[in-house]
Amino acid sequence: MRKDLEKLSDQVYDRHYVRRCRPKPTVGKNCLRAFFVGGLICALGEGIKQLIMYYTEMDAQAAAGPASAVLIILAVLATGFGVFDKLAQWAGAGTAVPITGFANSIASAAIEHRSEGYVLGVGGNMFRLAGSVIAFGVFSAFVVALIRIAVQALLGVSG
Repeated sequence: MRKDLEKLSDQVYDRHYVRRCRPKPTVGKNCLRAFFVGGLICALGEGIKQLIMYYTEMDAQAAAGPASAVLIILAVLATGFGVFDKLAQWAGAGTAVPITGFANSIASAAIEHRSEGYVLGVGGNMFRLAGSVIAFGVFSAFVVALIRIAVQALLGVSG
């Protein structure tokens, strides 16, 4: 069989041998995992928000901020204990999309560069990945605000 494989051209080799040995893609399974884990994270956030509303006098809009802060703290703690990375490998994009993924990216960079010191290591590298996301978010909010102001001016609608 070895002599037969040596005689094959690269295309035939790829067609007959490599494609047979290549693992089958698990796109459907990965999508389901991401969907359910992302949904569970969002459901956890909603549960935290409902608890905050129940035990305080806050309405839904006011309770959203503290609920987000609790999710961020939980994500940073899970990153520090190494739990978040294992969950992220299993769930894929399900952990990256909610606010917890953003907290994980900042905490991971801080943990990775802590040996270089707090200012140059943690402070300098913590926002390397997240900095572009923050800059894009601020710029996008600015553009959306300009569009809203322009539409309101054209339609004669105030605030």
